[in-house]
Amino acid sequence: MLFICFVLAGCRSQNDTPGTVVMVIESSPNNLDLRQGTDAQSARLGSLIFDSLVRKDEHYNLRPWLATSWEQPDALTWVFHLRDGVYFHNGKPLTADDVAYTINSLIDGTLVTGKSGNFASVLKAEARDRLTVVVHMKRPDEGLLFNMSDGLFGVVPSGTGSDFGLHPIGTGPFEFVSAVQDKDVILKRNPNYWMQSPPPPAGAHRVEQVRFEVVPDAITSALELQKGSADLASNVLTLDMVHQLRRDPNLQVETGLGSQAFYLTFNVTDPLLKDKRVRQAVACAIDRQAIVHDLWRDQARVANTLLPIGHWAAANESEMVQYPHDVARAQHLLDEAGFHAGKDGVRLTITLKTSTDESTRLMAMVLQQQLRTAGIRLNIRSAEFGTFYSDVTRGAFQMYALKWIDSNEDPDIFHYAYATESFPPRGGNRGRYSNPKLDALLSAAASETDQQKRRVEYIEVQQILAEDLPSIPLWYPNNEVVHTRRVQGIRQRGSGSFEFLRDAWVQ
Repeated sequence: MLFICFVLAGCRSQNDTPGTVVMVIESSPNNLDLRQGTDAQSARLGSLIFDSLVRKDEHYNLRPWLATSWEQPDALTWVFHLRDGVYFHNGKPLTADDVAYTINSLIDGTLVTGKSGNFASVLKAEARDRLTVVVHMKRPDEGLLFNMSDGLFGVVPSGTGSDFGLHPIGTGPFEFVSAVQDKDVILKRNPNYWMQSPPPPAGAHRVEQVRFEVVPDAITSALELQKGSADLASNVLTLDMVHQLRRDPNLQVETGLGSQAFYLTFNVTDPLLKDKRVRQAVACAIDRQAIVHDLWRDQARVANTLLPIGHWAAANESEMVQYPHDVARAQHLLDEAGFHAGKDGVRLTITLKTSTDESTRLMAMVLQQQLRTAGIRLNIRSAEFGTFYSDVTRGAFQMYALKWIDSNEDPDIFHYAYATESFPPRGGNRGRYSNPKLDALLSAAASETDQQKRRVEYIEVQQILAEDLPSIPLWYPNNEVVHTRRVQGIRQRGSGSFEFLRDAWVQ
């Protein structure tokens, strides 16, 4: 990858303070109010402004955060005990009234938001006293805690309305300063944050302000990093660019396991794809390891489930049917399903729909070559994301390629993606897969309070999905943070969040 050096208007502004770092992002967040924001930028920036009730650890277990503890006196009641001494950015102390209001605003019509579905099992929340919140349920739902975790949930002051995202006030480590659509978002450090960061090395100082500069073009982002007019980029550059920038003595690259999962989904109602042997043949014909090596430069891990590596509920390889690259097996499965090779070697033709994202299109072309060896002709149809996404939600596809971000960190992803009741628009079961046994297991797991028992149920869920194969998990790309050497102390998380800014320092 060669970069053309030419003069650009730098990201760094003359108005930036000495403690400011500039981080490039691909697009503006659609809403900084975490109750309403649904895109990755809203989740990343919103998690700096707001605090959640619980927080995911490295194995995606849920740990105390604003809630120091909680209990379930019965299956329809949750009681949360809140941390004392937490203040909003405007100086108001956080109380149970704020937490109850935040939850109720998601279900009582105060907001029109796609996140209301995450709390559909909640009847109401109420403040028992200053630091105790009681949540009453319509039905048992062990997924409630996950929906109150970082990136998905942020406590707002009681009484805030639908336009709160224009000037959000939270309790998080950074305070909102300003936002200009398609230009930038500026946050400054919260000096009164309840959680103390470890001190920086001698002679260094904490990042005091972050300017998130909107730079849609990856090449421009790379050039700004090389020039030093931008300091940070997280998962915005192609791997070719990251590979090239590793050689720049003024830059560093931090690489770590990511939780995003790329996958293919089949329309199981399609006449060609309703036979699981055809879907299994596609899986056998794909050489995922070769794609990870050649396209991802070994900066990804092959996936066998949607849950991230190390997740407490993830099945291991020995617990599921595997589909290593095996063209002979793929051909045998197609023969069994009645798809025999013609004179041209073609057994059947399938159309794959993708967005116009360059890396996805490149992947599709490789899949096209790999499937051809098994006698499957793959036609590729790319469209801009809005059109593409409309098609897949309407079921107007045979196969499509996408990725799960954040939502696959909770095993409830299996209900959202594969339950019979989750056909769009109620959920993400876009392939119209239906299995009564799976539905029963998902229902049981959602109401089970013992994590070990839940794990057993979710292992069986993954075993069924590995056999029926309504989707093919492909790989988990690594998180790649490229930064100038003036910024240090970056410790990234699997979710790809921007939490590392809290403890980062400037030399």
